[in-house]
Amino acid sequence: MVNPTLSEITQLWDRVLEKLQTRINDRHIFDSFFSDTYIQSLENNEIKVVVNSGLAANLLSTKYLDVLNMTVVEVTQTNFKLVFLQKGDLEKNAKKVEKKPSFFASSFVNRKYTFDNFVVGTSNREAHQAAVLIASSPGKLFNYNPLFIYSQSGLGKTHLLHAIGNYIRENAPTLKVLYITTDDFVDEFIKYVSGEKDSDNMKDFFKSIDVLMVDDVQFLAEKVKTEEMFFHIFNHLINSGKQIILTSDRHPSEIRGVESRLVTRFSSGLTMNMTVPDLPTRVAILKKKIEANGLDITYFDEEVFHFFAERFSNNVRELEGALNRLVFYVINIKQTKHITMDIAIESVQPLIGSTKQSSLTENRIINTVADYYNLTNQQLTGKIRTNQIAMARHIAMYLIRQLLDVPFLKIGALFGGKDHSTVMNAVKKVEKSLKVDEAVATAIDQLQKRLKKA
Repeated sequence: MVNPTLSEITQLWDRVLEKLQTRINDRHIFDSFFSDTYIQSLENNEIKVVVNSGLAANLLSTKYLDVLNMTVVEVTQTNFKLVFLQKGDLEKNAKKVEKKPSFFASSFVNRKYTFDNFVVGTSNREAHQAAVLIASSPGKLFNYNPLFIYSQSGLGKTHLLHAIGNYIRENAPTLKVLYITTDDFVDEFIKYVSGEKDSDNMKDFFKSIDVLMVDDVQFLAEKVKTEEMFFHIFNHLINSGKQIILTSDRHPSEIRGVESRLVTRFSSGLTMNMTVPDLPTRVAILKKKIEANGLDITYFDEEVFHFFAERFSNNVRELEGALNRLVFYVINIKQTKHITMDIAIESVQPLIGSTKQSSLTENRIINTVADYYNLTNQQLTGKIRTNQIAMARHIAMYLIRQLLDVPFLKIGALFGGKDHSTVMNAVKKVEKSLKVDEAVATAIDQLQKRLKKA
């Protein structure tokens, strides 16, 4: 095999173990000595296999060596030399050589951000797929190096970076992964050039890095000397087959104040965009975060999810902040397990302001619209679909949404239990009609004037 990827090495040994399991009759022997072995490296026709004890190393290198060799040849079609290493010895050796890093000593990959708890939707699916692909074969996919992910703040870029780091550390523990922000890089560079680290070479430090992840690379702008150092580090890592993942709040071509040669390199790999998540994705994010807080989502009325997802829709951080306020409220202030819409609105009242204008209510809007069109309330909120009634109904929905900021799901309940997507489409239809239909614009203007009266 020529330069196999990490995933190929893992799959190779999985196939070897699968065949061995059928050839070693004693299940206890297999479970004790074979099941948790793995390949540390495969090069120069030599496979280094990590085992869990000295006894395992002795047993596999003597009694079971023939069956191992035969199985490896079957799987690889190559006569590899097998070398057995004890896991304990590797850990001891690692501790001996381990020393406090000369740069970025406080950097770490946050274990709470993984692919498993990243909610995938239409807004981030391609970026997520690219992240998984890179994490499974870091540095091996030349055309996808660097991976550049961009989006506005708070949409999950940093989550993906840490998820990549956690995946690699779990599946390829021998690789050295470094996650830093651009501010971290700038700070370390300033210390380096000022002589605080004159016994260490910054370029040499990065030669030991296998996977470099840099957050918010747009902050390199207007820092000429820092850019120059980053340029040399970037080139060395790429040319050495190391993986780089970068994030930014904008596309590489839109980053101002950064040297064109760096911008060109940022764009030379795989560039992925993430957009604001749609409503279903925001609801899924909420539920995932509620479960992460140790709460049961069945405690929440379904309309609460849609209210939060609609009201706090700018980014995931805003959504999470509102949810944190709700969780704090029901644990420390209201102390209830059943979270209704009224409780949810109470919890975030300081964030959203009043949801009603003086005596204005949903029923008053419905009554006013029904009277304007000479309809009964039942006709307006019922199921009759004549053109006049349908338009009046849509206008009532639009006014409730615009004047009271009521969630789509709750508006739907007022009109015979319609789902949130039906209400959303009705509101959008009125918004479009306002721009082109003078009659609709006049009706809404007159209705708003009536509603302002005491």
